[in-house]
Order: sequence, then C-alpha cells, then structure tokens
Amino acid sequence: MRADSSHRGQVFTTPWPGVHGTLIDSTRHYGRHWHTTFGFGLLERGAQRSASGRGEVSAYAGDLITTNPGEVHDGRPLDGASRRWRMVYLEPDAMAEVLAAPAGAGEFTRPVLRDARLQRAVAALFDRLDGWRARGDDAAALACDEALAHCCEMLLGGRAVASRSALPFAELRAVRDRLADAALEAPSLAVLAAQAGLSRYQLLRRFSAAFGLPPHAWLLQQRAERARRLIRGGASLALAAAEAGFADQSHLTRIFVRQFGYTPGAWQRAMAVPRALQ
Repeated sequence: MRADSSHRGQVFTTPWPGVHGTLIDSTRHYGRHWHTTFGFGLLERGAQRSASGRGEVSAYAGDLITTNPGEVHDGRPLDGASRRWRMVYLEPDAMAEVLAAPAGAGEFTRPVLRDARLQRAVAALFDRLDGWRARGDDAAALACDEALAHCCEMLLGGRAVASRSALPFAELRAVRDRLADAALEAPSLAVLAAQAGLSRYQLLRRFSAAFGLPPHAWLLQQRAERARRLIRGGASLALAAAEAGFADQSHLTRIFVRQFGYTPGAWQRAMAVPRALQ
C-alpha cells in the first residue's frame, strides 16, 4: 500500500474571522511547506515524524502540535499507519486580537508538547467549536471565545499585554450586568474585554475570580434562571427556551438539569400543582 493512499481531510469554519480548523486522517507524506498562520492542535491517533523550526520532532497520540507563521515543516506517519489530527489556525492579526498584543509579539517555542492541562484545554476548545457548529447561537460562540483565549494564553506563556494591574469590582460588575441584559444576543468576549480595557484572557480570569464562573457559564446560568421564571409564569418549554436565549429545548434541558438537578418538565409539572396542595 502506498503511504499516501489513504487520506480524508475536512476544513471547518469558526466564530471568528481569520480563524479556521481542520480534521485530517491520513497516511500521506506531506512535503516541506509553510503557512501564513499560527496553528495548534491535537494528534488524536497514530504518530508522525516531522521537520520543524526546532529540528526533527516526533509526535504521538495525545501530543499537542504547533506551527508558527512562515515556519517550514513537513510530516510523515511513523510505521506507515494512518494518523489523525485536529488543528485550529489563526492569522497573525487574529492571534494578536485574542491576546491584545502587537502582531508578532510571540511565537510557539515547542512544536510538540505533552501537557495534560493544556491537552484538556485544547480538547475543550474543539468540543465547544463542535457545539457552536451544531447550534450556531451566541452563547455557544461566547464559550468558544473563552476556550480560544485560554488556549492561546497557555500556549504563548502569558505574553498578553496587561492594560492595568487591577480592575475595580464595579467595572467587572458592569460587564456582568451587560451579560445579564443580553437576553438573546450575548456580546463576544472581545466586546466585553474592550469594555473593561483588558485582554480577553485577563477578563476571563478576573471575572471568574470575582463571580466564581467564567462569563459563558455565568450567562448560561442566568438564562436558565430566566427560563425557570418563564415556565413558572406559564410559558411552554419551547417558548421559555427561545425567549431565554437557548438554541432549542434540548439545550435548555441540559443546562437546566446541570444547574438545578431536575428537568424543565419536572419544574413545569411542579408549578402546575395547585398551591393549596403543595
């Protein structure tokens, strides 16, 4: 069997301009080439050997792999077996926007990494991107924003430019209030960060410290509370899901159960019991 006889490749969109993703399952030998983008992702299965800006490297299932703009690299499977990897690619301007840093302020220093914490963060990003493509709603996009900012900050080692040493609680509360007012259309993490004068990652970290949850999780809980009020007021489950900002009723149910420990239907039935019998 020829080494390049098996190849399946997919490219997918993301919530951000200048960012795309790929999923490749292949025995193909890639010749030396380069991209204009930053790239990072996970080798999900198999193993490969490749050239990089730091010399020859090997990657195995579970490893993270990275490339920098203009970095010449190649790739070939070890033992001729198919390998599967998933990547996110960011144009330099997109990376600079995520980090609130000048374009070219940093680069990936390790083409292959084995780091359990970072692996979980990148896997979570892919899960959230899958959720966004399935639902396409603004809350899912905010979840992707958070995951991308977290991954980029971890990978580039804290190179985001700080706008100030501390953020007054009143400004964080203003960000939270803006999320609370976003009944149907959540602002992006970039918009919230600009409001606070911080990078996306800085806002994510400080919001979590102040309120115990990152913005996306806080928003979903806010929407679940709104749905619970609507259902208590007599709204149907479908209407409550729509008016609270959920993509569909099944999405509401997942968040509702996770937050309250019971389904929206159980809540609806409980609220239908005459108060004299409760």
